[in-house]
Amino acid sequence: MNATSTARVTPDYDEVAEWIEAFDQIVKQDGSGHGTALLDALTNHAREVGVDVPAKLNTPYKNTIPVEDEVPYPGDRALERRIKSLIRWNAMAMVHRQNKEDAGIGGHISTYSSLASLLEVGFNHFFHAKYGEEPGDFVYFQGHASPGVYSRAFLEGRLSEDHLRNFRHELRETPGLSSYPHPWLMPDFWSFPTVSMGLGPINAIYQARFMRYLENRGLIAKTPRKVWAFVGDGETDEPESMGSLTLASREKLDNLVFVVNCNLQRLDGPVRGNGKIINELEAAFAGAGWNVIKVIWSSDWDPLFARDKSGMLLQRMEECVDGEYQSFKAKGGVNVREAFFGKYPETLALVENISDDELSRLRRGGHDPQKIYNAYLRAMAPSGRPTVILAKTVKGYGLGSAEARNATHQEKKLSDESINAFRQRFDIPIPEEAAHKGTPYRPADDSPEIRYMKARRQELGGFMPTRIVKKTDFKTPPLEFFSESTSNSKGRAVSTTMGFVSLIRNLMKEPHVGKLVVPIIPDEGRTFGMESIIRQVGIYASQGQLYKPHDQDMLLYYREEKDGQILEEGITEAGSMASVTAAGTAYANYGIPMIPFFTYYSMFGFQRVGDAIWAFADARGKGFLLGGTAGRTSLSGEGLQHQDGHSLVLSSTVPTCASYDPAYVYEVAVIIQDGMRRMYEKNENLFYYITLYNEDYPMPDMPEGCREGILRGIYKFKAAAGKATLQLFGSGAILNEALRAQGILAEKYSVHADVWSVTSYNQLRREALGTERWNRLHPAEAAKRPEILKVLEGTEGPIIAATDYMKSVPDQLAPWLGTRMVTLGTDGFGRSDNRQHLRKHFEVNAEAIAGSALSQLARLGKFDAKKAQKALGDLGVNTEKGDPARA
Repeated sequence: MNATSTARVTPDYDEVAEWIEAFDQIVKQDGSGHGTALLDALTNHAREVGVDVPAKLNTPYKNTIPVEDEVPYPGDRALERRIKSLIRWNAMAMVHRQNKEDAGIGGHISTYSSLASLLEVGFNHFFHAKYGEEPGDFVYFQGHASPGVYSRAFLEGRLSEDHLRNFRHELRETPGLSSYPHPWLMPDFWSFPTVSMGLGPINAIYQARFMRYLENRGLIAKTPRKVWAFVGDGETDEPESMGSLTLASREKLDNLVFVVNCNLQRLDGPVRGNGKIINELEAAFAGAGWNVIKVIWSSDWDPLFARDKSGMLLQRMEECVDGEYQSFKAKGGVNVREAFFGKYPETLALVENISDDELSRLRRGGHDPQKIYNAYLRAMAPSGRPTVILAKTVKGYGLGSAEARNATHQEKKLSDESINAFRQRFDIPIPEEAAHKGTPYRPADDSPEIRYMKARRQELGGFMPTRIVKKTDFKTPPLEFFSESTSNSKGRAVSTTMGFVSLIRNLMKEPHVGKLVVPIIPDEGRTFGMESIIRQVGIYASQGQLYKPHDQDMLLYYREEKDGQILEEGITEAGSMASVTAAGTAYANYGIPMIPFFTYYSMFGFQRVGDAIWAFADARGKGFLLGGTAGRTSLSGEGLQHQDGHSLVLSSTVPTCASYDPAYVYEVAVIIQDGMRRMYEKNENLFYYITLYNEDYPMPDMPEGCREGILRGIYKFKAAAGKATLQLFGSGAILNEALRAQGILAEKYSVHADVWSVTSYNQLRREALGTERWNRLHPAEAAKRPEILKVLEGTEGPIIAATDYMKSVPDQLAPWLGTRMVTLGTDGFGRSDNRQHLRKHFEVNAEAIAGSALSQLARLGKFDAKKAQKALGDLGVNTEKGDPARA
């Protein structure tokens, strides 16, 4: 055979044995690290000389850490098992009890039962509540396991029996517990909402990166703190769970630990019945550059591995798929002997002296504290890589007939027989009748269990989870600081986007607040004209700039710095929103009031990552979302997939989001200045969505006395030249069309109209709803009037409300303005064209506004109907064309 042949041959057995023996001697003499280096060098050389070296991302289906490399467990195993048993009981009991007394209230008992050992090893030995005076580790808990976290807090004395009795009863007279981790509902307990699948993992990754960002910018001290994310194996099917793995390895985030609870089951059945989810995840994480630690088999299996000289035990493990492993656990010891060990004589012989009962109790690695402790300990070591621990567990562990069954996720209560079995298995000292009712149990404060728990947590810095918000000395710059933004543009045509860029550039120079600003962009910095900011403060790069940019000789070159301030995330709105979440909750998690400014294509915000934005609100996040290139008709040329006409509708659904659609830069400045005051100085729990347009037009001076109106949502921008018989509402870039319509009506038809800038229909609606509710609840007192009616008091005529968004945005005021208001908006799909044709198509240009005004006046008998009909034609309004909402 010639030297260049790629045909595969079977190597001589003696030759292979000789190589293996030599390699074993090297490892024995010089250690496994030397063996790794030798294999790496040999593999590289093989590739250099053209040998086909197959890439293998899977290691054998056994534990990563050999028995001989394990260290002894440092805790009191017996006492920790006792504590874990009590937590298991109370977690199960609270869900069981609620569903007996309140059928259908829901809850989950199987997830925590599989996760208990993984969490308890962490709570007792690894999760630091603080490091000195610095914040400690962050833990993203698997959402469906929340009953277990509540149960531990109950034993610690942080939650009462009333809390447990009112799990999922938050609206009763006695205190209750939220279904899942919700900081909005339990602001002193939870920090991270995680039960919307996939958001926990991606937020954990970007949290770890943001931690490094704060350290590298010198805003927090460097400590050994870690970000722990407990993830379900079924959850990894969500794109958000796996989509940002390479960011973690690229950024060398060895402060990040994923623990994947591989109980092999999702909500309805096996995660990978025909394959192995652990192998799949190992390949994915290893391929993404993570350090992978597998915890598959407990110490119970170590003697079997030691006795297996044939290698058939591992072979049998490799052959089985997850559907079989689920079946082995569900069907008991007899089935394990026959179906698993019985396939080969060699494996059957391994268990000939082991009873069926003992076989049924062979545990998986995720239930063995010894194996878990060693995996966590290895994950603690600095490695320059994030770590994932793939821990094999049993869903419904300890729940008797529910263990490892397809329906176990849906188990809300157990039979009396199962309750008894659970009570006996875990030695819960309560009467049988009380057990059937789901009665919680807590030993006395001076019991060994409670004293041990508290001692371990004291050693690690305090109880977890706990959310503590420290008051910060934040001083908002006065509005005068933004004078450049509140002044006119001296005749220059600029966009609100460019005005915002100038505003934030100046804000970052402010000596106290500037360093707290976190500009976040998803690879659209040049689209939004942010080159000057990039030059000013640099893009954050954890390793600095390792290359010389080709444009370095230019003033506005692409500058990356280790202490850079901008987070340029690449093309990922989901990742960018995760950074917003890390920055916007830093006031609570790090005690630093960081101010995120996330600027993005408005079409790809609430529509694309609405779930993450909702979780941001749940987390009591603060900051600014800036919808750039806003509006259905203001963004020229891009067409259907890019032209946004509905983000303001979507933002209005988030209770803590204040949505604004400003037309001028001074409006942007007023909103941002007051937003900082409310969020960071007054400590209000809200965030802002502000639209920014890319249409250039001259910016006026800020009119006197309009500040309150801007914040309220409406103010009169330009009064009519004569007596107004009509009111024109405009928002964003369409305010200019309303102004042009005002001129057309006055000059051509002698109809005078006031023009109003409506910066926020949603703020006006919320105030009106609040007023309406107060009136409804206080019938014996004089009724209050909503702001919108107060502002419009004394005005005459119909209202024509024009927006670059869907008609439902102005229609938020319909309950109070009724038929007086006619709405013009951009319902329908976008088109690729320029603004002139787009606005004509959607009927929101000045001519359409003027024509609608005359038409409505005619309907009210205040303008000749025939003249109105003719005017529509004169204005170029095609009265017979199809409805753009359906075009």
